[in-house]
Amino acid sequence: MTFKQIGSAIGLISGTILGLFLKWMQGLTGIKVYVLLLNVDFIPLFASTLPEWLEFSFHLLISCGIGLVFVYLMEKLNVSERGAWLLSLLLTFPIVFLYFPLSYLAVQDVPRFLDGTALTIWTIGHLLYGLSLPPLYQFFAKANPK
Repeated sequence: MTFKQIGSAIGLISGTILGLFLKWMQGLTGIKVYVLLLNVDFIPLFASTLPEWLEFSFHLLISCGIGLVFVYLMEKLNVSERGAWLLSLLLTFPIVFLYFPLSYLAVQDVPRFLDGTALTIWTIGHLLYGLSLPPLYQFFAKANPK
């Protein structure tokens, strides 16, 4: 597999893990964290309601981009297995803060801007996302030695 294939695969799998976790938590709690993850209604081009599969595809596209950046940095900087954990957290930590503009800009009913429970669920989901990157990288790197 090429760097692009590995990065895309990692992005698809980790993004799916995040999406399923937030959908599960939304089902358990009623807090619309999954709706927030997929929401793009504040972008004028997407102001009308889009089907869930298309919104999820946008989410996976962004996740693939992060996966590509992760693999690129792993290989370009020759990051150790231990360093992969730090890199993954450094890449995903800032994404947690997207909660605030996404909740503020949303037209749909999403968690409030300062909803502590929603923010906690969102943060845990993105932590799971970040923690999934290193083992997925190791899996694909071992399956495809250079």
